[in-house]
Amino acid sequence: MRGWIAAGIVAALMPVCGWAQVESTPQTMTDSSRIGPDGTAYVTRVVPVPKTISPEAQAMLARVVSDAPSHPTIEQQRAGVDKWQAGAGEVSKELYPANVAAATIAGVPVRVVTPLTMAPEKQNRVLINVHGGGFHVDSGSLTESIPIANLTGTKVISVLYRMAPEHPFPAAVDDTIAVYKELLKTYPPKNIGIYGTSAGAFLTGEVTAKIKQLGLPMPGATGIFSGAGDFSVAGDSVAIYSLDGFSGHLDAPKQYGGDLGDYAGSTDRKDPILSPLQGDVTGFPPTLFITSTRDLLLSGTTIMHRAYLRAGVDAQLVVFEALPHAFWNNPKLPESKEADALMAKFFDKHLGK
Repeated sequence: MRGWIAAGIVAALMPVCGWAQVESTPQTMTDSSRIGPDGTAYVTRVVPVPKTISPEAQAMLARVVSDAPSHPTIEQQRAGVDKWQAGAGEVSKELYPANVAAATIAGVPVRVVTPLTMAPEKQNRVLINVHGGGFHVDSGSLTESIPIANLTGTKVISVLYRMAPEHPFPAAVDDTIAVYKELLKTYPPKNIGIYGTSAGAFLTGEVTAKIKQLGLPMPGATGIFSGAGDFSVAGDSVAIYSLDGFSGHLDAPKQYGGDLGDYAGSTDRKDPILSPLQGDVTGFPPTLFITSTRDLLLSGTTIMHRAYLRAGVDAQLVVFEALPHAFWNNPKLPESKEADALMAKFFDKHLGK
């Protein structure tokens, strides 16, 4: 199942690239439920497509994704996702014009995404993006950064961190910390934001915990967009949804190690950097959490949000209706445009404060 996050995002974005869809005949079903002695629920549900979402989102939910398991090699995953990310990145640039360049910061490869024009008051701030992709592939360094650079009028540094299985934890954390330390030489910490989707959302929390452990100044704000903060437990939603919501292959739920075990490697799943919720999140910066009701990481995101609130962190949660994991990687959806605008508004509000 390695690379499940990347594979699911590719499936969710087939309409962006014009890929073929899998056809299926609807089956007649009825609602049923049985609760086992240990509380395990055995259920079937008929869930109509809600009219509370855009027609474009309704059409996306009507796609049929095969339930059959798939086991592509890591090389096949990366080749497919790189092709998709390049195409979706071009779509993003059409909607949100920006310049994209390759660079290296502190020895770490990055993408530097800049708006076509930058107001003088925004030249002294920067955003760090850590992309999604199950820690195995890059499924977001363009689609997660181009809209935000355009909407905030701020430079975004997308970190192309080392990935599993070749480079397990803490390689991705170390790479992001190296970039952060270098940017601190130029930018006040209050003018730096860090954010990510999916694996990048996990990583955002880990990097924040590492910043605290090292005694570095905290960034001005962070964004955790469909993630979680504890590798030692699996949330309820991973037993309900695949990466495509109600479509696609879904295994019986395990702890996150079942899919991300080669990222965690030999590290104790309760390590307070790998799993920030096992540590102390007091003093973390203002954070925006975004998820959706058919997101397999709905539980992980909301659990983390509540932990931040208990610790006194200024934490805001937005839950979209009916959409699957990381839907904003499809830049054409009206809901994606709304989500990107919320992200941008949050960083505009908090950076430099």
